[in-house]
Amino acid sequence: MQRREYISPEGLRLDGRRALELRKMSARTGLLSESDGSAYLESGNTKVIAAVFGPREVRHHASKQDERATVNCEFSMATFSTGERRRRGKGDKRAQEIALLIKQSFSNSIHTHLFPRSQIDIYLQVLQADGGVKAACVNAATLALVDAGIPMREYLCASTAAYMDGAYVVDVNHLEESSRAPVLTVAMLPSSGKVVLLEGESRVHIDRFEGLLGAAQTGCTAVNEILDQVVRSTATALAESRGI
Repeated sequence: MQRREYISPEGLRLDGRRALELRKMSARTGLLSESDGSAYLESGNTKVIAAVFGPREVRHHASKQDERATVNCEFSMATFSTGERRRRGKGDKRAQEIALLIKQSFSNSIHTHLFPRSQIDIYLQVLQADGGVKAACVNAATLALVDAGIPMREYLCASTAAYMDGAYVVDVNHLEESSRAPVLTVAMLPSSGKVVLLEGESRVHIDRFEGLLGAAQTGCTAVNEILDQVVRSTATALAESRGI
C-alpha cells in the first residue's frame, strides 16, 4: 500500500496550510452569565468552551498550603465531539490526566499567592475534537481566567508540533495526529519564554526534539498574538458600550 504524504512537494499540508501556519483561530469571552469568567474558542474544527469560578474562600483547617489559592480543573468531552460515539464519564482516565496537566500548568501561571485560603475552579468541555485538544483547552482557559479578572504572570499559550515528511509542522489536526508522527504539546509564557507544559504522545528522537520544541514555541508565540487581540477587542468594545 502506498504511503500517504502529508506535505506536498510545494510545501503544503493536506488542509492547504504551510508548515508553520496555524489553523484559523477565533474566540470570544463572557458567554456564561453564571460563571465568573468564560470563553469559547475554535481552532480549526476543534471547539472548546471554558468556565471559571472563583477565587472563592475555602473554610477548613489552616495549613501552609492555604497561603496560596488551590487551582482545580475538570475536563470532559461531549459524546458527540468525535466520530466515536462513546460515553465518557467523570472517571475517564484520559480526561483525568488532561485535567491534571492543565491544573498544574495554571497553578504555575496564576498569581495564587494573592488569594490565600481560596480556590479557583476551571471547567473545560470539548464540543468538537479535531486535533490539538489540550492546547485549545489551555488557550480557552487563559481567556476565561482573563475574563474572570484573575491575575496571571502573562498569557499561558499552547500549541502542538509534529515532524512529518521531513518538516516540522505546528497546530496539528486529527489526521496529522493519527499519522504516527511524533507530536509535542507545549504551553508557555511567551514573553518570558518559560515552558510550563511539555508533553509528547510518542517517542521523539533526540535529534528531532529541539526542532519540535522550537516549532511548538513558534506556534505559542502566534497564539499569544491572537489571544491578546481577543482580549483587547473585548476590552475596547466594553469601554465603548460604557461611553469610556
